[in-house]
Amino acid sequence: MIFFIPSLSCLPLKYIIFTTILLTSLAFAQEEKGYPWLESLDPGEGYKESGHRLSALAFGLNPLEKFNGEEEVLLVSVHGSRSEGYEWIYPLQTLDTENSATFFYKWDDSKCYINSAKKLSFNLSKEIKKLPSLKRLVIIGHSYGGVLVTSLVENWKNNLPTEIHSIAGPIGSAFSRNACTFNPPERIPNKLTFYQWKTQHHLDVAFKRLKNDPQDLNLLGSKTTRLPESYRGRRLGHNWSISWVADKLGPLN
Repeated sequence: MIFFIPSLSCLPLKYIIFTTILLTSLAFAQEEKGYPWLESLDPGEGYKESGHRLSALAFGLNPLEKFNGEEEVLLVSVHGSRSEGYEWIYPLQTLDTENSATFFYKWDDSKCYINSAKKLSFNLSKEIKKLPSLKRLVIIGHSYGGVLVTSLVENWKNNLPTEIHSIAGPIGSAFSRNACTFNPPERIPNKLTFYQWKTQHHLDVAFKRLKNDPQDLNLLGSKTTRLPESYRGRRLGHNWSISWVADKLGPLN
């Protein structure tokens, strides 16, 4: 759509104001159309394009729907290394309900997870204050994102009942790469429940070449589930593991 606007000096002030508002509204509507609102994402034939829209979000904690302030569950998804986004579409649509506020945490997975973990914790504190009816916080991390969310466990201080889920996360032992160190948690604080969802070592393309399964974390009080070898008639591997867990958890009410 093209607008021909005369010289501003010749126009009444109210016309200038109207035109400015109209152009701003059109730009906002176009931005809204491209934003990956959860209900607009396609888990079917258009999954690649929808995944691209999700993974193209800015770094930070991104809402995937509009909230009314009465939501009782805050759901946060944390992607893994080189995520294309599409692996989250079906799981988030399965978990989301009218009672939940769903977010996608975009972070720079090419760098050490530590600063991103601190930023997530800080941003969560701000969002929790905006949602006074919250009764439960659910944080789900996949692959390298599982490392990030697991790093939050031991020093978690929020009083809101919280679940932290690591799906196919290499969290079983300490590691250090390029000055980035990870140490598995040794305890689980009160009001926090920690879940380990582990793929089959020999079927997971991210881990099967490793002699030992990097997912094996021995942590007292954690809830551990080994995923089956197949899901919906297909091999259950690394990316599809999130969908299996979402089916297992069901809608978050």
